[in-house]
Amino acid sequence: MTQSGTGVRLILSGAVAIVGVSVLIGCNRPASDLVQGYVEGEYVHVASPYGGALTTLSVQRGMQVKRGDPLFALEHISENATRDEAERTLSQSRANLEDRRKGKRPSEIASLRAQLQQAQAALQLSMREMARQEGLATVSGAAVELEVDRARSARDQSQQRVSQLQADLNTALLGSRTDQVTAAEAEVRAKEAALVKAEWDLAQKRQLAPKSGFVFDTLYREGEWVPAGRPVVVLLPPDHIKVRMFVSQARLGRIQLGDPVQVMVDGVHGSILGKIAYISPKAEYTPPVLYSQGSRDKLVFLVEALFDQAVAMNLHPGQPVDVRFNGVQ
Repeated sequence: MTQSGTGVRLILSGAVAIVGVSVLIGCNRPASDLVQGYVEGEYVHVASPYGGALTTLSVQRGMQVKRGDPLFALEHISENATRDEAERTLSQSRANLEDRRKGKRPSEIASLRAQLQQAQAALQLSMREMARQEGLATVSGAAVELEVDRARSARDQSQQRVSQLQADLNTALLGSRTDQVTAAEAEVRAKEAALVKAEWDLAQKRQLAPKSGFVFDTLYREGEWVPAGRPVVVLLPPDHIKVRMFVSQARLGRIQLGDPVQVMVDGVHGSILGKIAYISPKAEYTPPVLYSQGSRDKLVFLVEALFDQAVAMNLHPGQPVDVRFNGVQ
Protein backbone atom coordinates (compact mmCIF):
# COMPACT_ATOMS: atom_id res chain seq x y z
CA MET A 1 0.00 0.00 0.00
CA THR A 2 1.31 3.38 -0.89
CA GLN A 3 1.82 6.24 1.49
CA SER A 4 -0.79 8.33 -0.35
CA GLY A 5 -3.45 5.66 0.18
CA THR A 6 -2.60 5.47 3.83
CA GLY A 7 -2.93 9.23 4.19
CA VAL A 8 -6.33 9.24 2.58
CA ARG A 9 -7.57 6.55 4.97
CA LEU A 10 -6.27 8.51 7.94
CA ILE A 11 -8.02 11.64 6.79
CA LEU A 12 -11.33 9.80 6.28
CA SER A 13 -11.03 8.14 9.69
CA GLY A 14 -10.44 11.51 11.33
CA ALA A 15 -13.45 13.05 9.59
CA VAL A 16 -15.70 10.19 10.68
CA ALA A 17 -14.50 10.60 14.24
CA ILE A 18 -15.19 14.32 14.21
CA VAL A 19 -18.71 13.76 12.85
CA GLY A 20 -19.36 11.10 15.46
CA VAL A 21 -18.25 13.36 18.27
CA SER A 22 -20.41 16.15 16.92
CA VAL A 23 -23.43 13.87 16.81
CA LEU A 24 -22.84 12.74 20.36
CA ILE A 25 -22.48 16.32 21.56
CA GLY A 26 -25.66 17.30 19.70
CA CYS A 27 -27.58 14.42 21.24
CA ASN A 28 -26.41 15.26 24.72
CA ARG A 29 -27.11 19.04 24.40
CA PRO A 30 -30.17 20.02 26.46
CA ALA A 31 -33.22 21.11 24.42
CA SER A 32 -33.86 24.82 24.37
CA ASP A 33 -36.70 26.05 26.56
CA LEU A 34 -37.52 28.80 24.08
CA VAL A 35 -40.35 28.65 21.58
CA GLN A 36 -40.47 30.91 18.56
CA GLY A 37 -43.58 32.99 18.04
CA TYR A 38 -44.86 36.22 16.56
CA VAL A 39 -46.98 39.20 17.58
CA GLU A 40 -50.52 39.23 16.20
CA GLY A 41 -53.11 42.02 16.29
CA GLU A 42 -56.89 41.76 15.97
CA TYR A 43 -58.04 44.96 14.34
CA VAL A 44 -61.30 46.84 14.85
CA HIS A 45 -62.73 48.11 11.56
CA VAL A 46 -64.99 51.09 12.30
CA ALA A 47 -67.70 51.69 9.70
CA SER A 48 -71.10 53.32 9.32
CA PRO A 49 -74.12 51.19 8.35
CA TYR A 50 -75.10 53.96 5.94
CA GLY A 51 -73.25 55.40 2.97
CA GLY A 52 -72.36 59.00 2.34
CA ALA A 53 -69.60 61.44 1.50
CA LEU A 54 -66.85 61.66 4.10
CA THR A 55 -67.09 65.21 5.44
CA THR A 56 -64.81 64.98 8.49
CA LEU A 57 -61.89 62.68 9.28
CA SER A 58 -60.81 63.45 12.84
CA VAL A 59 -57.86 61.04 13.14
CA GLN A 60 -54.67 60.14 11.29
CA ARG A 61 -52.57 57.03 11.13
CA GLY A 62 -50.33 56.60 14.15
CA MET A 63 -52.56 58.51 16.58
CA GLN A 64 -53.68 57.18 19.94
CA VAL A 65 -57.40 57.63 20.63
CA LYS A 66 -59.52 57.10 23.71
CA ARG A 67 -62.92 55.48 23.92
CA GLY A 68 -65.57 57.96 22.74
CA ASP A 69 -63.21 60.18 20.71
CA PRO A 70 -64.66 61.24 17.33
CA LEU A 71 -63.25 59.30 14.36
CA PHE A 72 -65.16 60.49 11.29
CA ALA A 73 -68.46 61.92 10.08
CA LEU A 74 -70.44 61.41 6.88
CA GLU A 75 -72.86 63.87 5.28
CA HIS A 76 -76.19 63.65 7.09
CA ILE A 77 -78.61 66.09 5.44
CA SER A 78 -81.24 63.44 4.73
CA GLU A 79 -81.01 61.86 8.19
CA ASN A 80 -81.21 65.27 9.86
CA ALA A 81 -84.37 66.15 7.92
CA THR A 82 -85.92 62.80 8.80
CA ARG A 83 -85.19 63.38 12.48
CA ASP A 84 -86.76 66.85 12.37
CA GLU A 85 -89.88 65.49 10.66
CA ALA A 86 -90.17 62.75 13.30
CA GLU A 87 -89.99 65.38 16.05
CA ARG A 88 -92.80 67.44 14.47
CA THR A 89 -95.09 64.48 13.92
CA LEU A 90 -94.52 63.36 17.50
CA SER A 91 -95.47 66.82 18.79
CA GLN A 92 -98.63 66.71 16.68
CA SER A 93 -99.59 63.27 18.00
CA ARG A 94 -99.05 64.36 21.59
CA ALA A 95 -101.24 67.43 21.03
CA ASN A 96 -103.99 65.23 19.54
CA LEU A 97 -103.82 62.95 22.57
CA GLU A 98 -104.19 65.86 24.98
CA ASP A 99 -107.12 67.15 22.94
CA ARG A 100 -108.78 63.72 23.16
CA ARG A 101 -108.38 63.70 26.92
CA LYS A 102 -109.65 67.25 27.50
CA GLY A 103 -112.93 67.08 25.54
CA LYS A 104 -114.43 70.24 23.97
CA ARG A 105 -112.94 73.70 24.32
CA PRO A 106 -114.15 76.04 27.09
CA SER A 107 -115.95 78.31 24.61
CA GLU A 108 -117.90 75.36 23.20
CA ILE A 109 -118.86 74.25 26.70
CA ALA A 110 -119.99 77.81 27.54
CA SER A 111 -122.17 77.82 24.42
CA LEU A 112 -123.80 74.55 25.46
CA ARG A 113 -124.46 75.93 28.94
CA ALA A 114 -126.15 79.02 27.44
CA GLN A 115 -128.30 76.90 25.17
CA LEU A 116 -129.30 74.75 28.13
CA GLN A 117 -130.33 77.81 30.12
CA GLN A 118 -132.45 79.07 27.22
CA ALA A 119 -134.14 75.70 26.93
CA GLN A 120 -134.83 75.64 30.66
CA ALA A 121 -136.39 79.12 30.47
CA ALA A 122 -138.54 78.03 27.53
CA LEU A 123 -139.62 74.96 29.51
CA GLN A 124 -140.73 77.09 32.43
CA LEU A 125 -142.74 79.33 30.10
CA SER A 126 -144.40 76.38 28.40
CA MET A 127 -145.28 74.85 31.77
CA ARG A 128 -146.95 78.11 32.89
CA GLU A 129 -148.81 78.30 29.58
CA MET A 130 -149.93 74.71 30.02
CA ALA A 131 -151.22 75.45 33.51
CA ARG A 132 -153.07 78.56 32.25
CA GLN A 133 -154.73 76.67 29.41
CA GLU A 134 -155.80 73.89 31.72
CA GLY A 135 -157.32 76.50 34.07
CA LEU A 136 -159.20 78.15 31.25
CA ALA A 137 -160.59 74.82 30.14
CA THR A 138 -162.70 74.64 33.31
CA VAL A 139 -164.54 77.82 32.29
CA SER A 140 -167.27 77.12 29.78
CA GLY A 141 -166.52 78.76 26.44
CA ALA A 142 -163.24 80.27 27.63
CA ALA A 143 -160.96 77.90 25.71
CA VAL A 144 -161.13 75.01 23.40
CA GLU A 145 -159.46 71.63 23.66
CA LEU A 146 -157.11 72.46 20.77
CA GLU A 147 -155.33 75.18 22.71
CA VAL A 148 -154.78 72.81 25.62
CA ASP A 149 -153.18 70.26 23.31
CA ARG A 150 -150.91 72.90 21.82
CA ALA A 151 -149.72 74.00 25.23
CA ARG A 152 -149.07 70.40 26.27
CA SER A 153 -147.04 69.74 23.08
CA ALA A 154 -144.95 72.87 23.60
CA ARG A 155 -144.17 71.80 27.16
CA ASP A 156 -143.12 68.33 26.04
CA GLN A 157 -140.84 69.74 23.35
CA SER A 158 -139.18 72.05 25.83
CA GLN A 159 -138.54 69.15 28.19
CA GLN A 160 -136.92 67.11 25.41
CA ARG A 161 -134.78 70.06 24.39
CA VAL A 162 -133.53 70.49 27.95
CA SER A 163 -132.70 66.78 28.19
CA GLN A 164 -130.83 66.90 24.87
CA LEU A 165 -128.70 69.90 25.81
CA GLN A 166 -127.96 68.47 29.23
CA ALA A 167 -126.67 65.25 27.60
CA ASP A 168 -124.56 67.23 25.10
CA LEU A 169 -123.01 69.21 27.96
CA ASN A 170 -122.18 66.08 29.92
CA THR A 171 -120.57 64.53 26.83
CA ALA A 172 -118.52 67.65 26.18
CA LEU A 173 -117.19 67.56 29.72
CA LEU A 174 -116.17 63.87 29.43
CA GLY A 175 -113.90 64.20 26.38
CA SER A 176 -113.39 61.48 23.75
CA ARG A 177 -114.32 57.84 24.15
CA THR A 178 -111.89 55.45 25.80
CA ASP A 179 -111.06 53.63 22.57
CA GLN A 180 -110.27 56.91 20.84
CA VAL A 181 -107.91 57.90 23.66
CA THR A 182 -106.26 54.47 23.50
CA ALA A 183 -105.75 54.84 19.76
CA ALA A 184 -104.21 58.28 20.26
CA GLU A 185 -101.85 56.90 22.91
CA ALA A 186 -100.75 54.11 20.55
CA GLU A 187 -100.07 56.67 17.84
CA VAL A 188 -97.87 58.65 20.23
CA ARG A 189 -95.84 55.55 21.08
CA ALA A 190 -95.37 54.80 17.38
CA LYS A 191 -94.17 58.33 16.73
CA GLU A 192 -91.77 58.10 19.67
CA ALA A 193 -90.29 54.90 18.23
CA ALA A 194 -89.94 56.59 14.84
CA LEU A 195 -88.06 59.47 16.47
CA VAL A 196 -85.71 57.08 18.25
CA LYS A 197 -85.00 55.34 14.94
CA ALA A 198 -84.38 58.65 13.19
CA GLU A 199 -82.00 59.80 15.93
CA TRP A 200 -80.13 56.48 15.74
CA ASP A 201 -79.80 56.79 11.97
CA LEU A 202 -78.42 60.30 12.38
CA ALA A 203 -75.97 59.20 15.07
CA GLN A 204 -74.59 56.45 12.81
CA LYS A 205 -73.27 59.09 10.44
CA ARG A 206 -70.84 60.15 13.20
CA GLN A 207 -68.67 57.32 14.47
CA LEU A 208 -66.79 57.43 17.78
CA ALA A 209 -63.97 55.21 18.94
CA PRO A 210 -65.52 52.05 20.44
CA LYS A 211 -62.31 51.35 22.37
CA SER A 212 -59.06 53.08 23.20
CA GLY A 213 -56.26 52.15 20.89
CA PHE A 214 -53.85 52.91 18.08
CA VAL A 215 -55.09 54.22 14.73
CA PHE A 216 -53.58 51.60 12.45
CA ASP A 217 -54.93 53.02 9.20
CA THR A 218 -57.49 55.33 7.57
CA LEU A 219 -59.01 54.02 4.35
CA TYR A 220 -60.76 57.10 2.90
CA ARG A 221 -60.04 60.78 2.46
CA GLU A 222 -62.39 63.69 3.08
CA GLY A 223 -64.72 64.23 0.15
CA GLU A 224 -64.71 60.61 -0.99
CA TRP A 225 -67.91 58.57 -1.12
CA VAL A 226 -68.01 55.80 1.48
CA PRO A 227 -70.34 52.88 0.67
CA ALA A 228 -72.56 51.56 3.45
CA GLY A 229 -70.74 49.23 5.80
CA ARG A 230 -67.24 49.96 4.45
CA PRO A 231 -64.63 50.65 7.17
CA VAL A 232 -63.14 54.12 7.30
CA VAL A 233 -60.81 53.78 10.32
CA VAL A 234 -58.89 50.70 11.49
CA LEU A 235 -58.08 50.60 15.21
CA LEU A 236 -55.74 48.32 17.13
CA PRO A 237 -56.72 48.27 20.83
CA PRO A 238 -53.87 47.19 23.13
CA ASP A 239 -55.94 44.36 24.59
CA HIS A 240 -56.24 42.95 21.05
CA ILE A 241 -52.46 42.43 20.77
CA LYS A 242 -51.26 38.92 21.51
CA VAL A 243 -48.36 36.59 20.92
CA ARG A 244 -48.96 33.38 18.99
CA MET A 245 -46.69 30.37 19.12
CA PHE A 246 -46.81 26.69 18.30
CA VAL A 247 -45.77 24.10 20.87
CA SER A 248 -45.20 20.41 20.44
CA GLN A 249 -47.66 17.87 21.75
CA ALA A 250 -45.02 16.73 24.26
CA ARG A 251 -44.83 20.21 25.79
CA LEU A 252 -48.59 20.76 25.56
CA GLY A 253 -49.39 18.59 28.57
CA ARG A 254 -47.21 20.73 30.83
CA ILE A 255 -48.85 24.10 30.22
CA GLN A 256 -52.25 25.39 31.28
CA LEU A 257 -54.40 28.45 30.82
CA GLY A 258 -53.21 31.29 33.01
CA ASP A 259 -49.61 30.07 33.20
CA PRO A 260 -47.07 32.92 33.03
CA VAL A 261 -44.81 33.32 30.02
CA GLN A 262 -41.75 35.42 29.28
CA VAL A 263 -41.45 37.02 25.86
CA MET A 264 -38.10 38.19 24.49
CA VAL A 265 -38.06 40.75 21.70
CA ASP A 266 -35.03 41.50 19.58
CA GLY A 267 -33.39 44.75 20.59
CA VAL A 268 -35.34 45.00 23.86
CA HIS A 269 -33.50 44.45 27.10
CA GLY A 270 -35.12 41.97 29.45
CA SER A 271 -38.38 40.12 28.92
CA ILE A 272 -42.08 40.95 28.79
CA LEU A 273 -44.40 39.08 31.11
CA GLY A 274 -47.72 37.69 29.95
CA LYS A 275 -50.17 34.86 30.54
CA ILE A 276 -51.46 32.02 28.41
CA ALA A 277 -54.96 32.95 27.26
CA TYR A 278 -55.74 30.26 24.71
CA ILE A 279 -54.65 26.73 23.91
CA SER A 280 -55.98 25.23 20.71
CA PRO A 281 -57.77 21.90 21.17
CA LYS A 282 -56.79 20.86 17.65
CA ALA A 283 -53.41 20.07 16.12
CA GLU A 284 -52.35 22.59 13.51
CA TYR A 285 -50.32 20.16 11.41
CA THR A 286 -51.42 16.54 11.25
CA PRO A 287 -49.29 14.21 9.08
CA PRO A 288 -51.25 12.14 6.54
CA VAL A 289 -50.20 8.87 8.19
CA LEU A 290 -51.32 6.88 11.16
CA TYR A 291 -50.11 8.23 14.48
CA SER A 292 -46.92 6.58 15.56
CA GLN A 293 -44.23 7.33 18.05
CA GLY A 294 -42.27 9.14 15.36
CA SER A 295 -45.10 11.06 13.77
CA ARG A 296 -46.45 12.37 17.07
CA ASP A 297 -43.36 14.55 17.38
CA LYS A 298 -44.57 16.51 14.35
CA LEU A 299 -47.84 17.61 15.99
CA VAL A 300 -47.94 21.23 17.15
CA PHE A 301 -50.72 23.21 18.84
CA LEU A 302 -51.48 26.93 18.70
CA VAL A 303 -51.04 28.80 21.98
CA GLU A 304 -51.81 32.49 22.54
CA ALA A 305 -50.57 34.80 25.30
CA LEU A 306 -52.01 38.16 26.37
CA PHE A 307 -50.39 41.06 28.20
CA ASP A 308 -51.28 44.12 30.24
CA GLN A 309 -52.38 47.00 28.01
CA ALA A 310 -49.42 49.17 29.00
CA VAL A 311 -47.05 46.38 27.95
CA ALA A 312 -48.96 45.38 24.81
CA MET A 313 -48.65 48.90 23.39
CA ASN A 314 -44.90 48.25 22.91
CA LEU A 315 -45.51 45.17 20.75
CA HIS A 316 -46.05 45.37 16.99
CA PRO A 317 -47.99 42.87 14.85
CA GLY A 318 -45.70 40.68 12.77
CA GLN A 319 -42.78 41.08 15.17
CA PRO A 320 -40.90 37.79 15.80
CA VAL A 321 -40.37 36.87 19.45
CA ASP A 322 -39.00 34.09 21.63
CA VAL A 323 -41.24 32.69 24.36
CA ARG A 324 -40.24 30.90 27.53
CA PHE A 325 -42.85 29.04 29.56
CA ASN A 326 -41.97 29.66 33.19
CA GLY A 327 -41.23 26.45 35.02
CA VAL A 328 -41.37 24.36 31.83
CA GLN A 329 -38.06 23.12 30.42
